[in-house]
Amino acid sequence: MNNPFVSVVIPAYNEEKVIGECLSSLNNQTYKPLEIIVVDDGSTDRTEKILKTQKGIRLVKQDHRGPGAARNKGAMKARGEILVFVDADMTFDRRFIDRLSAPIRDGKTVGTFSKEEIVSNLNNRFARYWSLNRGFAEGRMHPKNYPDTQPVFRAIRKEKFLEAGGFNPKAGYTDDWTLSQKLGIPATHAEGAVFYHSNPETLREVFSQARWMAKRPYKLGIVGSLLALVRASLPLSLVVGLVKAIRYKSPSFLPFKVVVDFATNLGIISMLFGRSRAK
Repeated sequence: MNNPFVSVVIPAYNEEKVIGECLSSLNNQTYKPLEIIVVDDGSTDRTEKILKTQKGIRLVKQDHRGPGAARNKGAMKARGEILVFVDADMTFDRRFIDRLSAPIRDGKTVGTFSKEEIVSNLNNRFARYWSLNRGFAEGRMHPKNYPDTQPVFRAIRKEKFLEAGGFNPKAGYTDDWTLSQKLGIPATHAEGAVFYHSNPETLREVFSQARWMAKRPYKLGIVGSLLALVRASLPLSLVVGLVKAIRYKSPSFLPFKVVVDFATNLGIISMLFGRSRAK
């Protein structure tokens, strides 16, 4: 029996440093037939030029509207029966697509995710700090007790994606949660679907990522947003940053923590004042 066609959709906004490695990793997948669609979300760096040199991909362009809108546009162009959504700063085990889509192909679920996500650039101190800042083991993107069901679909049947009406781009950083919210069902873990994530490597990149991650709905609405502002306030940031810098014997954790929390405050304030939730 032939494998169902799988379409991989990648939103890309100023990803010149990582997009080439991501595409190379996808072109190495064991699963066939596979379609790779990259949606250039109005990049202002060399992303588009790099994409135009890549073989075996479909390039779609749009003005800068954020990853949710980019994923929706790519999905509507896709020919696959199964849609896979990944980010440009990811790379993959050669059997990632095969194992991620296996429970869907076997009729066990309509969609999957993988909790086997590993930091790929641990040689960089700021990249290492992301896991430590969130209380995870070094090099891991999730806690040890991460559940086997989650609201984020990494892969989903296209018919279910269309039934949900796609992602809600207005949700900001958590737009990829919105398929589960619309459908009323979670994604299930796909065993053995290993992939790698490249974390920000400079304080400038740390600032940009933290501000983007803060642009999301919070539990308790405005109250939750205000509590998040308090948690990221400068006094707490300095205390926590200093304690962890001593704990991990890494002085540069302190400026990392201050930059993360300052950017988080700016992201929350921007969201509260109704500004764009695009990255």
